[in-house]
Amino acid sequence: MDIAAWLSGLGLAKYATIFAKNEITPEVLPHLSDADLEALGLPMGPRKLVLAAIAGLGNADMRDPKPVAGSTPRVEAERRQLTVMFVDLVGSTALSSQLDPEEMAEVIGKYQNAVAGEITRVDGHVAKFMGDGVLAYFGWPRAHEDEAERAVRAGLAITAAVAKLVTPANEPLGARVGIATGLVVVGDLVGEGAAQEAAVVGETPNLAARLQSLAEVGCVVVAGPTRRLLGELFELVDLGTHDLKGFAHPVQAWRVVGASLAEGRFEALHGMRLTALVGRDQELAALLECWRRAKAGRGQVALLSGEPGIGKSRIAIALRERLRGEECVSLRYHGSPYHTNSALFPVLEQLRRAAGFEHEDTPEVKLTKLEALLALAVPDPKSAMPLIAEHLAIPTSGQYPPSRGCTGTEKGEDISDADRPARGPCGQAAGAHDGRGCSLVRSHKPRTVRSRRRSDRTAAGAARCYLSA
Repeated sequence: MDIAAWLSGLGLAKYATIFAKNEITPEVLPHLSDADLEALGLPMGPRKLVLAAIAGLGNADMRDPKPVAGSTPRVEAERRQLTVMFVDLVGSTALSSQLDPEEMAEVIGKYQNAVAGEITRVDGHVAKFMGDGVLAYFGWPRAHEDEAERAVRAGLAITAAVAKLVTPANEPLGARVGIATGLVVVGDLVGEGAAQEAAVVGETPNLAARLQSLAEVGCVVVAGPTRRLLGELFELVDLGTHDLKGFAHPVQAWRVVGASLAEGRFEALHGMRLTALVGRDQELAALLECWRRAKAGRGQVALLSGEPGIGKSRIAIALRERLRGEECVSLRYHGSPYHTNSALFPVLEQLRRAAGFEHEDTPEVKLTKLEALLALAVPDPKSAMPLIAEHLAIPTSGQYPPSRGCTGTEKGEDISDADRPARGPCGQAAGAHDGRGCSLVRSHKPRTVRSRRRSDRTAAGAARCYLSA
């Protein structure tokens, strides 16, 4: 294993000399900690990249014999669909003429760290730092089912993070982002030593670079194929077609405004194009039985468990359709892999949807909408406004009396206990509404499905449905 080539593949070729001076060999890599990398002089972003890459190395990678001097380790190239992001620091040329080289290097370093941090947060790959430009891949070397969404979320986070950075003259920085998706050949190593990198062959990287030139400061622009993969997950503005250098035909471009207020991820990706529900009569019957018991005054919890893509969300939608004629209030809460550090994210998103928040709403408008929503539930909404507005990150400017505060238990609980329906928060929710006709359905993606039974009763007032292909 060539350490220099490995660092180059991470876009960190400039640190190869540091690793060589400190005799960092492949055998040493698994023992490196964040503190060790900091002592070597690596900033936060590169440290996170190196640690993530080390975690992905197998024992075989560590045991590989060192290549013969002068030889280049070969990685087999492969054809795959890739989402490519190109980030540009706006006004960097003018900035370099105003700042001392050392000051400019510090600004570029902070900018690169901010960009790399947001890319790695969604498991993207920083392919190359090019001064004020950053090239990133989503879909290689690790692939996910939602690469386009990850790229756009990273792009929005990057523009927000860079906007918080300032120059030594206290002037804010700005970035613009271009994102494109298409077929490429990736994995071929080009160059030698510290200049070696994994090349991507295809028009997608060029398209991403051209698209960022169309973006305004702080904006993200995507190509047509990327837009189709996003569905209705984001609000987008059609920028029309543009003649881009190097492309024979006009290219359709879209500007990303922000995350949409779609009620659920399933609807955002599939819209109303739902196929007929086939072979799930037994599971649907079990859920309808839970509802019948709930109407009789016994709170119910149902857990839909199965591998991703097997139809859990589709069954939940079918249940709502069957209950459309019933006198009931339906509330939906959706977890997100992008907000794992926010236990209350599902609740806060439901409140935003219920209040009808829009991206262009001012804090005053949001407070008015929120107060109108709370007035439907509590006699004195003003008493609840400070705490809820704080969680929704809406400044109140002191127009409401301070909240009395609450304990961590009152603020929220870890829903992971819901896998034990009768004892976790979900079971407590059903129990709290016992006698009021409350039924709670939760979908769940287990690491391993423990049973293939189609449904069973796990505890009093709780049902578990295992979904199999």
